[in-house]
Amino acid sequence: MNNSELIKEFVENRIIIAMEKLIDATSIEEIKKAAVIVASAFGSSSEFEPAVNTIEAGKRLTESFKKNLSLLIQKTWVEQDDVALKEQVLYKLDQFCEAVNSNKWAENFKLYLQILNDAIYLMFGTLSKTDEFDEYSLRIDPEFGVFWWFIENLPRENDWSEDKSKVVLLLGMFFLANY
Repeated sequence: MNNSELIKEFVENRIIIAMEKLIDATSIEEIKKAAVIVASAFGSSSEFEPAVNTIEAGKRLTESFKKNLSLLIQKTWVEQDDVALKEQVLYKLDQFCEAVNSNKWAENFKLYLQILNDAIYLMFGTLSKTDEFDEYSLRIDPEFGVFWWFIENLPRENDWSEDKSKVVLLLGMFFLANY
């Protein structure tokens, strides 16, 4: 886990343990239990739980995520050089949400991380690409910092099942749908 000493200032140990289980577990029931615990750091875990257990709630969460992230990106002022990136991120977001609504979670995991990294860059600029960003994000907005810690601890490449990919992606989407 990245920045383990720093994150302990902001996150309960049970959430850190759940994050480790979320990454390492193969049993979908263990993954869901761990995700619900991590969701409590992002808001109400009782609001998150239905999204991993019913198709309808998962689609509603995906729509909320898309609307909220689109709004965040559209409202972010960017340098002229980044206008094209802003448009690309919005296009990729549409493509991603379409794909996951067709239950293509695992194959779109990498795209999800790209979208988030680009969106964070648009919001925070070059600072988001530095080693100091983890601490900066935790100190200026602890909820966002915990979310960023979650994203930074996801593997960039994985061979996860559709179900595990879905739970992990929905977890990140849950935070951004409510941010």
